Amino acid sequence: MEKIYLGDAGPKVSPAVYGFYRWHDDAATESVSMEKIVSLCLELGINTFDHADTYGSSRCEEMFGQLIRKKSFKREDLVLFTKCGLRVPGPDQPDVRVKHYDTSAQHIQRSVENSLRRLNTDYIDIFLLDHLDPISNLEETAIALEQLLKSGKARSIGVANFSVFQHQLLASYMHTPIVTHHLELNLLNTSALDNGQVDYIKQRYMRPLASAPVASGQIVSGTDERAVRVRKKLQEFAQKYNVDIESVAAAWLIKLGALPLIGTKEEQRIRNIADAFNINLGHQDWYELYIASRGEIPG
Repeated sequence: MEKIYLGDAGPKVSPAVYGFYRWHDDAATESVSMEKIVSLCLELGINTFDHADTYGSSRCEEMFGQLIRKKSFKREDLVLFTKCGLRVPGPDQPDVRVKHYDTSAQHIQRSVENSLRRLNTDYIDIFLLDHLDPISNLEETAIALEQLLKSGKARSIGVANFSVFQHQLLASYMHTPIVTHHLELNLLNTSALDNGQVDYIKQRYMRPLASAPVASGQIVSGTDERAVRVRKKLQEFAQKYNVDIESVAAAWLIKLGALPLIGTKEEQRIRNIADAFNINLGHQDWYELYIASRGEIPG
């Protein structure tokens, strides 16, 4: 895959990103699996990896750092994202009794230091703020983010799961541009396209990071009316383009300018999404899929 700019102010990344958002508490036993998946991604040209301080109860960052430490992969060949903001109760978070957001300067600083240590690196390519805490001091939050850039601990700043107004609000406090937005977007969840999030991201000359590009497997196995309708249309185009239906679903996102954020651990499904970059989805084909998802479009 040819590397692309994430936006006007963003770094170059692979046009697909692998994220560890579906690695849960059992991740601690899967270091071998992680090495296999990272190797597969690199083989396919995917060198960009998305972490968070909560994925796998923080173990995903640690396991990835172990791969870097044992020189399975060169740090300079990788583009690493990580994020903080969402806090979830768990054995590794004894002070967290309720799921909440914390985007305070103190939490950002502490989380970044921990992520750098676990990932065995001295910088994060893109640090993302995950949700926006409405009771944090936003000026202090912005200063903390700017300090990460000034110190070199982060090279760019992004956001995850922000509304348009939250995105605008944080941007108004920042002196440097936000370079990307991580959100859920797929043919079974087009809300980010319909509510203006994707439009605003494009207005800011960025590319959205689309998590769950094949709807957590529901593109293939969903039984509700919408999933069945979309799958029928995907099957038509899979025959037309001689690919898997998941490849067509990912090609729909790519046509929109989004970067699919892969979360599956299944090798074939990773390959299916990578194959989407070989599809030149027709203009009306894109709309047929969009109509299959929505039922109709205005006009």
